Amino acid sequence: MTTRILLCCDLDRTVLPNGPQAESPLARPLFHAITRRREITLVYVSGRDKTLLQEAIREYRIPTPAYAIGDVGTTIYHIQEGTWEIWQNWQREIDPDWRGFSHADIYALLRDIDTLTLQEPAKQNIHKLSFYTPREINKDELTATVNRRLQDKGIKATLVWSIDEVNDVGLFDILPASASKLHAITFLAAELGFAQDNILFAGDSGNDLPVLASPVKSVLVNNALPAVKQEALALAEQNRTTNRLYLANGKFHDLNGNYSAGVLEGLTHYFPDTYAWLKTEITRLAHSQTIH
Repeated sequence: MTTRILLCCDLDRTVLPNGPQAESPLARPLFHAITRRREITLVYVSGRDKTLLQEAIREYRIPTPAYAIGDVGTTIYHIQEGTWEIWQNWQREIDPDWRGFSHADIYALLRDIDTLTLQEPAKQNIHKLSFYTPREINKDELTATVNRRLQDKGIKATLVWSIDEVNDVGLFDILPASASKLHAITFLAAELGFAQDNILFAGDSGNDLPVLASPVKSVLVNNALPAVKQEALALAEQNRTTNRLYLANGKFHDLNGNYSAGVLEGLTHYFPDTYAWLKTEITRLAHSQTIH
């Protein structure tokens, strides 16, 4: 019998089919069916805030999770009967890193850097300062400059740079050092009593790399950019965690490996018992379509 699985999924271009690549028609119905099982605890892990998380769930008709890690790891919500309750233990865990500096204080330290454009208020929170950058920026140079200024004040921060493919712009987030997606996932797993071997993470982009190259079992969906695939493999090799990184390839049950099809492919790779679940649901859905 398959043990409990904490299934942690990035949203945009991982579960949500909002990239340029095609989605397999059966992928989302299968994802719905599999994540309804009692063995699965579903967690969304996203850069989105609560409002945008809720919008995505409605717009794309994806399952409501049991938990949501939002704002690039700076918030955790427990969701029960439509109520989203902030996980206060997580707020207490990450708060000391900024040494009492506020969101506004940190912005004041960086406001003269002309390649940084402050994102909209809805994309900020007390533990997340977010900017737009040009897509072609030298991210290493930018990161070094920002790091120096923060370290001079004793601020412990994680800097995350990624690309918004849809809007063709860079995204640059400043978070407490302990507020990474990886730490949020492992913190939540520990709080819920999940062993590390029972966690699975699925992602697609640069801000997922720390998890993808970690000891957490991970799948990189097939629609990820080639550069992200190369960097994930290189980092996993460096960290000696290549056995914990699976690249979905679309050679699985006529599913193309993109978006939630890639999540399901990774699930069966790490937890072979779940293959029987998938076969049952594929048969059921095919029969349902035949009837209709």
